[in-house]
Amino acid sequence: MTLTIVPSGQSCGARVTGVDLTQPLDPATVAEIRAAWLDHHVLAFSGQEMSDDDLERFTGYFGGFGDDPFIKPIPGRQHVIAVRRRHDETAPLFAENWHSDWSFQARPPAGTCLLGITIPPVGGDTEFSNQHAALDAMPNALRAKIEGKQAIHSARAGYAPSGMYGANDKNRSMDIVSGEEALDTQLHPIIRKHPETGREGLFGCAGYIIGIDGMDDAEAIPLIVELLHWQGREEFRYTHKWEPDMLILWDNRSVLHRATGGYDGYDRLLHRTTIAAWDGG
Repeated sequence: MTLTIVPSGQSCGARVTGVDLTQPLDPATVAEIRAAWLDHHVLAFSGQEMSDDDLERFTGYFGGFGDDPFIKPIPGRQHVIAVRRRHDETAPLFAENWHSDWSFQARPPAGTCLLGITIPPVGGDTEFSNQHAALDAMPNALRAKIEGKQAIHSARAGYAPSGMYGANDKNRSMDIVSGEEALDTQLHPIIRKHPETGREGLFGCAGYIIGIDGMDDAEAIPLIVELLHWQGREEFRYTHKWEPDMLILWDNRSVLHRATGGYDGYDRLLHRTTIAAWDGG
């Protein structure tokens, strides 16, 4: 099996061909895909008519399954969730702000797999922002403000009962369940080394970041907003264009991502798994 890896020409991302993800992969192929994943941070595999069994098998090559809180798995599965929007849905778009999946966990997932099933003919791009590039290009004055600091992460703005997806969120097709545990907090360094490559990058952003440890809100909130504006700059982005039967794999330790709309009047369905935090080996 010979892989072809074509970089997107943007700040991150590459398209991979020459592999059939509906079939088991040998260790050498998995190693080659993992190397490309660490290098490009986001990989796209087109023409993959995968079942949920195939999706789970592929996810397993990169580690155990991550824990997906607040969203129920699809019937008959423990690890597959549906990212769904009906053609007539009016609820606010899901995941439209920059984030790294579940960064509020003590051990956030290393990566995410997302399989396109029903893809609208227009809109629905997923945007990524390379947080290694964002740190590399950061002005010294801004970096000095965050060096050695830990961010306070929480799911409260989204998944607490009073949050965006809480008790007042009506007529949404995704199976989201809010809870008081969303009020919990977790500290992570704002600048941290990638556990596999050792490369420094920024981790998380406003939304799941609600404060900075040891800093009062009057100082912390403007800094978090300033940081967000830097993290999402155009020069750090890759805009992913979806196709039916396309799988993308991204590295939550290296990129932020967000959903975009523009497909009102069309159904959209993707199936998602997360990859557990990497402990070495």
